[in-house]
Amino acid sequence: MLSVIAIQDDIAAGRSTPAAEIARSLDRIAELDAAIGAFETLADRDTAIAAAGSASGPLAGVSVGIKDIFDTADLPTTYGTPLYEGYRPRTDAAVVSMIRQAGASIVGKTVTTEFAFLNPSRTRNPLDPAHTPGGSSSGSAAAVAAGMVAAATGTQTGGSVIRPAAYCGVSGYKPSFRLVPAVGAKAFSWSLDTVGFFAASAADVARFASCVTRRPLDVEEPASPLRIGLYKSRIWNEANADMHLALARTAQIATDAGAEFVEIDEPDTLAAGRDCHSTIQNYEVGLAMADDFLRFGDRMSKILRETIASGRAIPPADYDKARATARRARKAATALFQAVDVVLTPSATGAAPAGLASTGSPVFNKVWTLTGNPCVNVTGLSNSAGMPIGVQVVARFGADRTALSAAHWLERVIREA
Repeated sequence: MLSVIAIQDDIAAGRSTPAAEIARSLDRIAELDAAIGAFETLADRDTAIAAAGSASGPLAGVSVGIKDIFDTADLPTTYGTPLYEGYRPRTDAAVVSMIRQAGASIVGKTVTTEFAFLNPSRTRNPLDPAHTPGGSSSGSAAAVAAGMVAAATGTQTGGSVIRPAAYCGVSGYKPSFRLVPAVGAKAFSWSLDTVGFFAASAADVARFASCVTRRPLDVEEPASPLRIGLYKSRIWNEANADMHLALARTAQIATDAGAEFVEIDEPDTLAAGRDCHSTIQNYEVGLAMADDFLRFGDRMSKILRETIASGRAIPPADYDKARATARRARKAATALFQAVDVVLTPSATGAAPAGLASTGSPVFNKVWTLTGNPCVNVTGLSNSAGMPIGVQVVARFGADRTALSAAHWLERVIREA
């Protein structure tokens, strides 16, 4: 995989140039993407390399894939559906503009599922093409995992950053809600849609996010032993045996390295929050995509068409009740961190499932999307077949640097164990 930090260091030391790094990325895409299918469209090679040669900013030379749910002025934006084939926005989404201003090179738009929902895309998992890469940010996770780009953007409404990151063995970072603007991304559920990032490791994704947002997000070593809570949710048994082994191994490695580990039982209010996620999501998609549905509903996938229709049938009073439940869940999530620095949970039910008919289950991600807490997929663990198993670090709302630093520390101690 390409490393954001290594690219920056090589350019600063004169061992490489921004143009050479972007050429390398485009060469990798040309070599690998026919088999993986991570990209929807690519930037013109000569134009991209020439622009990189004159780029400035902390991310000059860093290649980025943009999930095709974000508007881009210079590339088509299809939202993962032929309904928008050839659509060309006139301006960039806010995060795309932020990435460009930091000096990075956008080398292409990555494949997303239809309107970033559940209908699988054509992208294959680079580690084993017989397995799903996850979704909906399938192309972004796969492109980073295959070393085609150093970083990529994603969105998460249920589990669409953390889950594909786990399946593809890369770092996925879902920031605190609204830390990164979603302006210019196709809205699905405005209370849940969260912009996120992918890179090779927690340190790399932290550096990328820090440069893009101009916030102090770079990882730092803990000043005192980490206090980690193993979060035992009501859906604990939906994780398979491989995931339970991965969590137990992480807990043992972290304890051996000096961390304090405790088990936390899920509060009733957070369980209720997870249960109300679908009501909020579906009601909002029924409004956000009403015109798409009325114009093109007969050309949508069955699962999307039925979800929008069900959302349009939800009474506003039920939606308001779910929002009140969500508010209580957010308060309960904050209370978790009175005794611990971070909590550890599954990133998914297990490793990437075989087959391409499903993008996997977001069941372990939904509650943290609802509460808006920062989450990071921790890399370095695998099952007996060699497929990645991701565990998820969650921190207090607004404590994004804590989440990233804890994930980095865990990756290091896992690697050294």
